[in-house]
Amino acid sequence: MTAKIIDGRAIAQEVRAEWKVRADELKVRGTTPGLAVIIVGDDPASKVYVANKVKACAELGLYSEHIVLSADTSEEALLKKILELNEDPKIHGILVQLPVPKHINSSKVLDAISPEKDVDGFHPMNVGALATGSMRFAPCTPYGVMKLLEKSGVLIEGKHAVVIGRSNIVGKPMALLLLQANATVTICTSKTIDLAKHTRDADILVVATGKAKMISGDMIKPGAAVIDVGMNRMDNGKLCGDVDFDSAKEVAGWITPVPGGVGPMTITMLVANTVQAAEQLSTLKRHL
Repeated sequence: MTAKIIDGRAIAQEVRAEWKVRADELKVRGTTPGLAVIIVGDDPASKVYVANKVKACAELGLYSEHIVLSADTSEEALLKKILELNEDPKIHGILVQLPVPKHINSSKVLDAISPEKDVDGFHPMNVGALATGSMRFAPCTPYGVMKLLEKSGVLIEGKHAVVIGRSNIVGKPMALLLLQANATVTICTSKTIDLAKHTRDADILVVATGKAKMISGDMIKPGAAVIDVGMNRMDNGKLCGDVDFDSAKEVAGWITPVPGGVGPMTITMLVANTVQAAEQLSTLKRHL
């Protein structure tokens, strides 16, 4: 068996086209969805991520602001900037690129963003809404994974999904979204005893550990859908995921490559959340 490769770049373009239609409809009614991205400091990886987010906005005709603050910016100054953006009618989504410098409390920063503009889905109110099934915005990477499964024709309802990783950014919200889609969900961590026993039971396996090639083909159920959220740089400079792609693709039914799998979907769902935020705020204004 050779797995079907899930082409994240192609699916991302398909999903972006769908959301561009919705963005264009808003623009006809006088609202251009707007995203503000704040970066504090000069982390090279963060710069790349932010540039890609701004580019994605341009592709869909969205308004975007790219705000660069120096690494010595005070927490107070950053919070003040967020409050200004909360009140700015041109801005429907606010994202602070993590990590922030150590002298800034990231929890305070995320809490300061208006829940209605929290397009990353990290505000406690939005996390709670996701947990109770009344979701406003889903965190972008898990949301993107769900779209990849949907567009690839992978059935979720009634299937056993195993999520490896428990981060607030991927693991926990991923499990909640799979639960909402009526999967039976198991969450594994680095402390899980006999990890392979759990992974071999998975119809859908989502791996988000940050450990290069930790999941090999002999740990995968034949025909399973394998979603690799990891992004690791090897000694030779090449990128690889948390799954050993070469051995896994000989067993799995579907598999995402790294790069070109989950990554393009994360930015795509950020844009989708921004358009959705603009739709919600536009509807609210019409009813006032």
